[in-house]
Amino acid sequence: MTAHSHRLPNGLTIAVEPMDGVETLAVGLYADVGSRSEPEGLSGLAHMVEHMVFKGAGSRDARAIAEAVEDRGGSLNAWTARDHTVFHARLLAGDLQLGLDIIADLVRASHFDAEELERERQVVLAELGEARDTPDDIIFDHLSAVAFGGQSLGLPVLGSEASIAAIDVPAMKSWIADQYHPSRLVIAAAGKVDEEELLRLVEARFGDLEVAPVKPMASAIFKPGTHHDRRRFDQLHLAFAYPAPGYRDADLHAMSLFASVAGGGMSSRLFQELREQRGLAYSVYAWAQPFADTGMLGVYCAAQRAASGNAYKLAEEVLARTADTLDDAELARAKAQAKAGLLMGLESVATRCDHLARQLQIHGRIITPVESVEQIESVTIADARRAGQSALAGPKALATVGGTLAKAA
Repeated sequence: MTAHSHRLPNGLTIAVEPMDGVETLAVGLYADVGSRSEPEGLSGLAHMVEHMVFKGAGSRDARAIAEAVEDRGGSLNAWTARDHTVFHARLLAGDLQLGLDIIADLVRASHFDAEELERERQVVLAELGEARDTPDDIIFDHLSAVAFGGQSLGLPVLGSEASIAAIDVPAMKSWIADQYHPSRLVIAAAGKVDEEELLRLVEARFGDLEVAPVKPMASAIFKPGTHHDRRRFDQLHLAFAYPAPGYRDADLHAMSLFASVAGGGMSSRLFQELREQRGLAYSVYAWAQPFADTGMLGVYCAAQRAASGNAYKLAEEVLARTADTLDDAELARAKAQAKAGLLMGLESVATRCDHLARQLQIHGRIITPVESVEQIESVTIADARRAGQSALAGPKALATVGGTLAKAA
């Protein structure tokens, strides 16, 4: 069935896509603001707010929120990214009102109890500690800190011990009041959902949100540099990155396909050369990460310390060769993987819901799967090579966990 979007008088956007042959629905609130918009000294605030709204909202405490959804067989989730925040429910058909009631309470009627905050602060600190003890997790925070040093985009979503300690109830209330303006919000639903019911329910719960000016997001600048986390682990983990296109850049698909050819799977050049042919690494891959105004082309590798220098040198060489010699068969394979990933994902009501909201936030309209496939197919070898060459010509950021790189042979 066809997806539609609507806009309330206050600027809040509604997206809906009824789907045939399903008996479930997904509904979510997507805020076009994330950790990179946090006040100075309060890194981790957006993530803490995401946690705290589940500790009590409206007439429900934390247990009642969980039971209200799970008693009906559903699930409730949320996540915080650098550019956006999401509150999301998966439910059986017929429970749309329940989902919207709870989501509306989470962002409009959270209790933000001071005692609950002290308990949840310990939970978030434990989450931060777990991330720091996971080399193939924390390395990406290190890499971002190098690439976007001194900028909000380079700060970790989880924050630090000092910034988490500084978060208080007034800061959380101000975050919601200052950032969750209707022009930044999309309510999306997909699955077995009635469009007219959705419009009526959203209007009743969000139609009175007041219009307010939105503070523009500060632009980010990619910077070169290195960071070495010298703690000892069994392996040395390394990640390096170059500047890449943002969400709205015309070269986004070309960059994504280049990254796929370079290191997007078991058939990729990085996997074949570093792991299969040389045995230098167990895990190695490339990725393209877009943000609102910039992006990263990155490579991750985990290798024995003695082999790490050779692994790093070869990974750089593979990227450079790929930018110059990427061929028809490789591009066709990358396109097939991209199309399969898109279309298989969109068979899920949850992914379809996410897709609707993010397309509206990024592009201001719903881009259909057919149009997305056409955009992927339109990328030429010259486009993909140029995207890779452009990225590799820029500054490079490098991070390691487990020591410093060994000398290459």
